[in-house]
Amino acid sequence: MLSDIEIARSAALRQIVDVARDLGIPGEYVAAFGQHKAKIGLGLLERLAQRPQGRLVLVTGITPTPAGEGKSTVTVGLGDGLRRLGRQAVICLREPSLGPCFGIKGGAAGGGFSQVVPMEEINLHFTGDIHAVGTAHNLLAAMLDNHLQQGNALNIDVRRIAWRRALDMNDRALRHVTLGLGGPAHGVPRESGFDITVASEVMAVLCLAQSLGELRERLGNMVVGETLGARELVRAGDLHAQGAMTVLLREALAPNLVQTLEGTPAFVHGGPFANIAHGCNSVLATRMALGLGDIVVTEAGFGADLGAEKFFDIKCRKSGLRPDGVVLVATTRALKMHGGVPADALRQENVEALERGCANLRQHLDNLRLFGVPVVVALNRFTGDAPAEIEAVRAHCADGGAPMAVSEGWGKGGEGMLDLSRLLLETMDSHPADFKLLYDDRLSLLEKITAVATRIYRADGVEAVPAVRRELARLEDLGFGDLPVCMAKTQNSFSADPLLKGAPRGFTVPLREVRLAAGAGFVVAITGEIMTMPGLPRHPAAEQIDIDEHGQVVGLF
Repeated sequence: MLSDIEIARSAALRQIVDVARDLGIPGEYVAAFGQHKAKIGLGLLERLAQRPQGRLVLVTGITPTPAGEGKSTVTVGLGDGLRRLGRQAVICLREPSLGPCFGIKGGAAGGGFSQVVPMEEINLHFTGDIHAVGTAHNLLAAMLDNHLQQGNALNIDVRRIAWRRALDMNDRALRHVTLGLGGPAHGVPRESGFDITVASEVMAVLCLAQSLGELRERLGNMVVGETLGARELVRAGDLHAQGAMTVLLREALAPNLVQTLEGTPAFVHGGPFANIAHGCNSVLATRMALGLGDIVVTEAGFGADLGAEKFFDIKCRKSGLRPDGVVLVATTRALKMHGGVPADALRQENVEALERGCANLRQHLDNLRLFGVPVVVALNRFTGDAPAEIEAVRAHCADGGAPMAVSEGWGKGGEGMLDLSRLLLETMDSHPADFKLLYDDRLSLLEKITAVATRIYRADGVEAVPAVRRELARLEDLGFGDLPVCMAKTQNSFSADPLLKGAPRGFTVPLREVRLAAGAGFVVAITGEIMTMPGLPRHPAAEQIDIDEHGQVVGLF
């Protein structure tokens, strides 16, 4: 079997201007980046405002395991499958971060014959959006430290500065740093750190803003620290940083158009992580796609307890988007791992372990139904999957009231996704969505956090130390009590303990810290040992990435 990068290179890609034209995008809104990438101007949205809107489908997954689930592959393949059925399908994905690409898993543009292309460019620098986010983020950091150096007219308390720096790479050595050393000419000494760029509030703002003006306003509202004594909030607008930051992000705000291997149009825009941010592509790209296509397939990061919950409770709440269907992705290997099978034994047939692991699948199904959206299961097939295991999953889904189809997009592209595509359309036609949010805006912040912990994770409750409870109460007193919550939690378990697989019970969620993201419009609840700057594994993917004698990239999967 060819590698992902070999498959991508062998494809005959259409000119991006042709992809845009066939989608109904006039040429004046297409700014091509070479032959196969383009930025689409925001003015197009005004032309699309009166058009009928397409149906919105979310692809999510069971709790991730090292065995892999393949949400991006299913998202891409489903778009191709729907297009083969004569639908005007459009795909919406997030942009890959360089940190994971060179860290734990390589590329992030789908796989096999279900990829978005040009694969290498998407996985690397693409159109520079993430670099623009990092630059704007760090401009604000530089202006903040310069303000301290130049006399601190705002009376900022250096012990209560909330704004760190950002880097689009996994680097644990930067989690905690000391700034301003070297004497008076080199700044004011203080402790700080780095977050990965895709966890930056600037990235969240970029993905939630629906116009250039709203982007500027949200950037200005971001809180960078507090004043000495009175503890009044200091915002980016107080430093007069929002204008320059908006200039840096102006081009990045425009959605990126690419295509799949089969020529299905795909918007790849924005890249927030789902374990420490809200994990969805940009609202602008989704809205643009809904005005151009009759069905839009998008993805939210990690398991449904993270990405899907935030898609519903943050992205849909803030934008007014209403999903019409959900696809929950699972694999027999991942289910067996949730059933207690070690990684080196996953290729062996083990129906008993798989059935134990289906408890994880069942909990995700039950959770998704809380939002009133019809759900189908995609069993992403791997070569060598045992027929008995596939039938065991099908029976479990039937028992849980969820239809299932086998997904074979990795090996067959859109042809291997026809069964899932038909099943999805039939399910949405027969079970119209009655979308609802998990919690009301009027609940307290702690009640919202508890609602997610108890209703989605199935925890017994939340453990919040007095200092965290006081901070939550203070945020409510400051007028932020009506904001949704963004849970920062390990992606590897329903609990805050990454080692608890399956569907654990009898645990509580330790709430370690809360952070206000006033520009993005949510409160981040940090649980357990989750880090906002990931580290590299013992053998990072970067060890295998190289340039061959022909100048071609190798090792980017």
